[in-house]
Amino acid sequence: MHENLVIVESPAKAKTIEKFLGKDYVVKSSFGHIRDLSKKELGIDIDKGFTPHYEIPADKKKVVAELNKLAKDSKTVWLASDEDREGEAIAWHLAQVLGLKIEDTKRIVFHEITKKAILNAVENPRTIDINRVNAQQARRILDRLVGFELSPVLWRKVKPSLSAGRVQSVAVRLVVEREREIMNFVSTTYYRVTANFYVQIDGKTVKFRAELNKRFETSEQARAFLEKCKDADFTVAKVEHKPSKKSPAAPFTTSTLQQEAGRKFGMSVSQIMSVAQKLYESGYITYMRTDSVNLSGQAIAAAKEQIVSSFGEKYSQVRNYKTKSKGAQEAHEAIRPSYMEKSTIDGTPQEKRLYELIWKRTMASQMADALTERTVVDIVISGQEEKFVANGEVVKFDGFLRLYSESVEDETETGEEAILPPLKVGDKPMVKDITAAQRFTQSPARYSEASLVKQLEDLGIGRPSTYAPTISTIINRGYIIRGNRDGVSRKYEVIKLENGDISVKTEEETVGREKNKLSPTDIGMLVTDYLNEQFSTIMDYNFTANVEKEFDEIAEGKKKWVDMISEFYGHFHPTIEHALDGAPVKSSQSRVLGIDPKSGKTVSVKIGRFGPVAQIGGDNGEKAQFASLKKGQLIANITLEEALDLFSLPRTVGEFEGKEVVIGVGKFGPYVRHDGKFVSLAKTDDPYTIELSRAIQLIEEKRLKDAVKNIPIKTYPSEPELLVLNGRYGPYISYKGKNYRLPKSNVPEDLTLEQCMEIIAKSDKSK
Repeated sequence: MHENLVIVESPAKAKTIEKFLGKDYVVKSSFGHIRDLSKKELGIDIDKGFTPHYEIPADKKKVVAELNKLAKDSKTVWLASDEDREGEAIAWHLAQVLGLKIEDTKRIVFHEITKKAILNAVENPRTIDINRVNAQQARRILDRLVGFELSPVLWRKVKPSLSAGRVQSVAVRLVVEREREIMNFVSTTYYRVTANFYVQIDGKTVKFRAELNKRFETSEQARAFLEKCKDADFTVAKVEHKPSKKSPAAPFTTSTLQQEAGRKFGMSVSQIMSVAQKLYESGYITYMRTDSVNLSGQAIAAAKEQIVSSFGEKYSQVRNYKTKSKGAQEAHEAIRPSYMEKSTIDGTPQEKRLYELIWKRTMASQMADALTERTVVDIVISGQEEKFVANGEVVKFDGFLRLYSESVEDETETGEEAILPPLKVGDKPMVKDITAAQRFTQSPARYSEASLVKQLEDLGIGRPSTYAPTISTIINRGYIIRGNRDGVSRKYEVIKLENGDISVKTEEETVGREKNKLSPTDIGMLVTDYLNEQFSTIMDYNFTANVEKEFDEIAEGKKKWVDMISEFYGHFHPTIEHALDGAPVKSSQSRVLGIDPKSGKTVSVKIGRFGPVAQIGGDNGEKAQFASLKKGQLIANITLEEALDLFSLPRTVGEFEGKEVVIGVGKFGPYVRHDGKFVSLAKTDDPYTIELSRAIQLIEEKRLKDAVKNIPIKTYPSEPELLVLNGRYGPYISYKGKNYRLPKSNVPEDLTLEQCMEIIAKSDKSK
């Protein structure tokens, strides 16, 4: 008989907590949820008030059996799952399955895994909050209803094997709409004029830069302006010093941590949450799923002590942040270090980096403002209305910037302003040169995972626990891809006035380079269009946000979950029936791109059985040629030239050992073919651009691997026909022309002849 059984969600957390509680407590893990809605049929009895049918998955039955036995042998059971709604639901399911009385079962929660927090939780237990359980239950049931009824509509009307989700489909819609904005964007050109000036200060030449307060639409206008500047005088007309301050950002919430770590480290939201979970379970940080920017009084005091000792009293500024996000569901703290004095930790490089980021952000939030002085200088041009404006900024006191600076989505758009020389009204700076450079308006940027999370949060869609799984789901389902773009080369005109002469030249730049940006696939666009047309309510941003508010009302006890689900289903189900009666989407409808100059046949693109394809011919019953579109190419905007390029495979790249080396794409992906043998290309190899040298390298690497495979692991002199070999699927026995699989329990190097013969005999007997 145990005195106390404490059940937590993860084994890592169990180990940490057990150290704090001592010998009278046994701490065990439920390994997350122990049961879920039945996967047989809907798992919900609609006619009986949406009663859910829960079942214990096969992989959790052993865990449940162990917990059941321990619970019966314990005087007191403590349920210590996470404190959010998901954790509350886990605690309720445990109580139900283990036969624990809700009123007698002790529920404990803590924001951090420290000895003080754990002991405090044990001293202040509560009962399971059934309202929060019902809010999570409502979310699970509503999402199952949407997925279960909507997905078959997509199978029948759009394409088999598709799926839809309440939040996921709306997230895809955001990415699709952004892509269409980019497609429809028409770039316009303008000329930006900058000048390099210099003045003499104490016998030294000091340079500074200024920009014209007007942009020209044409090359002629820009050139005419530079002509007027040839004999012009330049005079400082105004010097303005503006003191300003910068305040630190609030401590991290789930969303802001995902955004900042995504920007700074290029991590995906799922990677960030996985690392944060490990930091929490190891006791390094507070709970990582939170909407709150609040810090406890103890945390604020500890931060102040650390700041004063490290930087001095003037760097400390106590701040209390208020949570502004709509519908913030948890009332606990922001994500912060458990121990403020700990600036670094032991762990993996990712864990160390993320912890340091959290530590710096928390400390910076309690530091003084950075004080700056911004200087704006107006320089007038004799005989002209336009003027040059020079901006400069000086940091008078670095404050929180000494420790931490928040990143922005596009680092290239920001930059530190220069320090200007001490200019005064009436000064006449000299011009070194004036340049009018052709620039182009920019299309909207594709979402990164971080900026998509921000947009979802701004719209009130989802909650801290949903951002990462939502994005992972839409990528895994093939509706969205995360990828890089190398960019394209673009020429632009530069007109320059220097030493009284005007020169014109053309320069080149790379534009459109992207890293880890999200774009829709063809099927993602097709599904979004169909759902927008047939289920406009489900796809409406406000509706999705309002559903989240209703979950909040259920959690607060202001609304009954059955009423909420009943009202939703009453509107939703008729739209399903209406959609099923409608005509299927013509997903196979082609988009004609033009004529193939070689064959004179029509070139088109469409969604085929295995995804988007380009097609040459196929009219009047003739046999067509097909080629799959590359990752990132879309039916909506692929050009004729890009489509024809897809048919360049298979292509011969040269000869090796007197035989052709051919690159192609087959059933199992891109390959090199040489001497009748096939070698797969690496994921980083592009079949359309790979060269002979790389192909030869792959051929030789494959030969080396095959040679190693054919070297026997073990031989037996008394039975030369018996060999233990390394095969494609692992070690095996070869004997008299037959192959025999090795049981996993056997170590190939240790096999005796007798053991081999026994394996062979058993295998032959079973056949």
